[in-house]
Amino acid sequence: MADFSVADVKKLREKTGAGMMDAKKALTEAGGDIEAAVDALRAKGLATAQKKSSRTAAEGLVGVAVSGTRGVAVEVNSETDFVAKNDKFQDFVRKTTEVALTLDADDVEALKTAAYPDGGTVADQLTDNVATIGENQQIRRMKTISVGAGAVVSYVHNAAAEGLGKIGVLVALESDAAADVLATLGKDIAQHAAAMFPQALNAEGLDPAVIERERAIAQEKAAESGKPENVQEKMVEGAIKKYAKENALLSQIFVKDGKATVEEYVARTANEAGASIKLTDYVRYQLGEGIEVEESDFAAEVAAAVGG
Repeated sequence: MADFSVADVKKLREKTGAGMMDAKKALTEAGGDIEAAVDALRAKGLATAQKKSSRTAAEGLVGVAVSGTRGVAVEVNSETDFVAKNDKFQDFVRKTTEVALTLDADDVEALKTAAYPDGGTVADQLTDNVATIGENQQIRRMKTISVGAGAVVSYVHNAAAEGLGKIGVLVALESDAAADVLATLGKDIAQHAAAMFPQALNAEGLDPAVIERERAIAQEKAAESGKPENVQEKMVEGAIKKYAKENALLSQIFVKDGKATVEEYVARTANEAGASIKLTDYVRYQLGEGIEVEESDFAAEVAAAVGG
């Protein structure tokens, strides 16, 4: 009897892009451990390493708001995209994001207890929305960034309305440059971040657990090469450096330029403006990022494979 379910096969395929039978085999060999199966598929070159955020089923909206040198992003989830298009829901996300901008800390529970512009608390309005619209809704997360001097620039991809969309990005630029220079640069970087999925501002900010996982995968690939141990070590270190470069915002090749890194492009812009500009922080929220998907009609397609 299999140590995993139809939903597990579906989930593994969505995380990796692997074929049905490859996913089933990997789960069988991993004893049903999905994360171990992901690593095994990647080591064998059978996974496409797609971001979880591009394969989730959660709906709703990401709201962004900026005031002066401070900005905030808030994600509010709903069960269906239909609700995300609802005027009442959009108004709630917009006003809740504005309330979040006034708070001192990134605390969703504190946001829920904060006063709502139309009366009562944010939580009261959320409860009213659920009762009125007839669908579960949740405030999932929020993050605030700021600079002492300079600008925080926002960008929304797949916008449903002003400041609301599927992907919300904020970019913090510490600078004494002119406002128009920072607005243009900030928007360019925000659009880059929306497209390129950076995992951290720089290599030092990458999750150590993720780096160790990448190291383990690289070590397995190196071992399969049959090359001398000292060569394998260099292969592993090279793979880690490549991963860090490709996943840290500052070291990513800037999409608009195609050659310079984001950090180099910022320095070039600063030089041309005759000012100091430093990219100090960013937020990239994609709707449903990291939320586990639920089983769907896909189950009928794979049921035979799991049972076979």
